[in-house]
Amino acid sequence: MDLPVMPPVKPMLAKSVKKIPPGMQYEAKWDGFRAIVHRDGAEVVLGSRTGKPLTRYFPELVTELRDALPERCVVDGEIVIAHEGRLDFDRLSERIHPADSRVRMLAERTPASFIAFDLLALGNRSLLDAPLAERRSLLTGALREVRPPVHLAPATTDPELAREWFERYEGAGLDGIVAKPLDLPYRPDARLMFKIKHERTADVVVAGYRFHKSGPVLGSLLLGLYDGSGALQHVGVCAAFPMKRREELIAELEPLRMESAEGHPWASWARESAHEGARLPGAPSRWTGKKDLSWVALRPERVAEVAYDHMEGDRFRHTAQFRRWRPDREPAGCTYEQLERPVRFDLADVLRAPGQG
Repeated sequence: MDLPVMPPVKPMLAKSVKKIPPGMQYEAKWDGFRAIVHRDGAEVVLGSRTGKPLTRYFPELVTELRDALPERCVVDGEIVIAHEGRLDFDRLSERIHPADSRVRMLAERTPASFIAFDLLALGNRSLLDAPLAERRSLLTGALREVRPPVHLAPATTDPELAREWFERYEGAGLDGIVAKPLDLPYRPDARLMFKIKHERTADVVVAGYRFHKSGPVLGSLLLGLYDGSGALQHVGVCAAFPMKRREELIAELEPLRMESAEGHPWASWARESAHEGARLPGAPSRWTGKKDLSWVALRPERVAEVAYDHMEGDRFRHTAQFRRWRPDREPAGCTYEQLERPVRFDLADVLRAPGQG
């Protein structure tokens, strides 16, 4: 491979803002694996957000990208898997598996798609210093005839249309909106774009915690919600606290600390088979590897209000943000029923949206 922009390349990133800024290019924020695709003739390399290769995990995409992309190019985009009209991150995560036979079986059963939204090189020319408006024009021209499972991401400069997308597209499993200055060059690993994500709040049961990697201070709170059968399901964690607050929380939660998990709703967490029928902390995964997943059990008597962006099935998709304690709430009232469910919107309609030219 001999391209003007060579792998590995870390993608340009976005920083969070509360409102959609004016005067920019707007795109949907896709909930998948960010990927930089290098193609040089028959050779195709998929690089992850960290620069590590993803190529072996998506063999079906390698073939499709070789057919769809220009002979020599570097394209920034997102690998996604759709299920029943929505993005499905859990099915996507299953692809990161050490067994090649399983990867190929999943490639047939749940094939992935690639959504292209930026162009870093074309032919012998690096486009890293070109403004976004030029890169978008070249990308649109290069992918004008592209067909599924490779897509050109819809884009617009109309902030009203962007606001409409922000409200409607969550029902298809999208994260929000990304705003990009039109004169912005491509700067790998720099947070120069802007992302606007949904934020909601929920009252959750704090049922345990993990220690911080730096020592005997709190690392994360383990959060639970009661399902329709009355079982407390582990739905995610809160983890962003100043160091002083981490120390205070250990003392604050000490009266609720249990000597062991015996008698706790998540007492069976250490048995791998128990995770098949319930959401428990410490589920083994390819992401955690040999990481210590032990936790300190708390009597599930305290309620916290947390902010979250959206759900992935029956859990918070990302780490929740602690807002406040809710001494006025009873843990039994912390159920899935309180959660707002976005109106469903088919992913195919998102990809057919205006603004692809």
